[in-house]
Amino acid sequence: LSQLPGWSVRADGSIVIATGNDDALGLYRCTPYNSYGTAGQSRPTRVLLKDPPAFTVRPKEEYFQEVGRELVIPCVAQGDPPPTVTWVKVGSVGKSSAQVDGNSSLVLHPLIKEQHGVWECTATNQVASVTTATSVHVLGTSPHAVTNVSVLPLLLAANISWEPGFDGGYFQRFSVWYTPLVRYPPRAHHDWVSLSVPAGAQHLLVENLQPDTSYQFSVLAQNKLGSGPFSQIVTSVPRGFPVTTVPPEPPAMTVHIFLSPPQALRANESVRGVVLRWEPPARASVALGGYALELRQDKGGWEVLERSIPGTDTQLLVPGLIKDAFYEFRLVAFAGSYISDPSNTVNVSTAGMEVYPSRTQLPELLPQPVLAGLIGGICFLSVAVIFSTMAACIMSRRRAARVRKRRQGTGTGRGR
Repeated sequence: LSQLPGWSVRADGSIVIATGNDDALGLYRCTPYNSYGTAGQSRPTRVLLKDPPAFTVRPKEEYFQEVGRELVIPCVAQGDPPPTVTWVKVGSVGKSSAQVDGNSSLVLHPLIKEQHGVWECTATNQVASVTTATSVHVLGTSPHAVTNVSVLPLLLAANISWEPGFDGGYFQRFSVWYTPLVRYPPRAHHDWVSLSVPAGAQHLLVENLQPDTSYQFSVLAQNKLGSGPFSQIVTSVPRGFPVTTVPPEPPAMTVHIFLSPPQALRANESVRGVVLRWEPPARASVALGGYALELRQDKGGWEVLERSIPGTDTQLLVPGLIKDAFYEFRLVAFAGSYISDPSNTVNVSTAGMEVYPSRTQLPELLPQPVLAGLIGGICFLSVAVIFSTMAACIMSRRRAARVRKRRQGTGTGRGR
């Protein structure tokens, strides 16, 4: 072994080969011995050299693609034995809707909002596993939820800060929503208050809060295509004015909130579209204020579709759906300052429903000023064509009358 650089034998008899190369190939036997001799050699073992996986084609660091289109991300690796290549979305729960083609490329078709994020490509064989990552940005969607919402309690105020989610490819604005966790007399509407955040800011100071009162805070992102999901709700208590004596802390009390979710949510197809019907909550400790409708697609995140449904309503014609799509719907109820758990979930397919536009007919793809100008131009052109036709008819009749009058005058002159 002394003639082979990097080779050595440990005290327990193991042989150490610092750098594997062709010199290490072959059959090996171990012979134990002591002062009395040896019992013989061990059975032979063969040393083979195998190559760990190595990427020959790596995905780019970032990919940007419009929602609904196809995105193919390459990832090729080699090794001995040949490695197996797999793809997984970081942070996803359960199986994703992605596919892998024969070249180990990730195929996202059609690309959906929930496929936005970091994807990892892993190559594995008997020797080792190697991983590379890429970021997928899905354009043309509503914003993603903000993250890391924090609330700093101040004197009769609170400072809320957050990290923006992906904007969906459009400029996004934020609003902060908050409500006190106290019991009020029954009101017609729930008392969540929203404050607009200045453009470009990622924090907001909420003032004029009641001291020593628990508040719930949440942040909502919006862009030209609509609202994203609300952020996680954070509870905080603003500080009050200091006092000379500190009273003992009261024992912790459990506040029992009696607000059950809406019941028996169901969906029906009508000539006007999808109609949802439900039963009011069975139990509510304060007067019912209203409902909010949430939806999601392809097992993605829940988004608020309609947040101001009157508490007296028990049915709703669902707006803003797309033809040949699959949706899940659920309802939550508001009563005073409380929000119920979600109702049961109903699945709805708009396949073949002509009342809804297809993806290629989405009105938001055409800006409102351009749409208004187009409609106005068509109306003006139609009116102009009608007036031109009427004028041509009148002029033709007048010309014919003049010709008949001239002929009648000529015939009278010849008779004389």
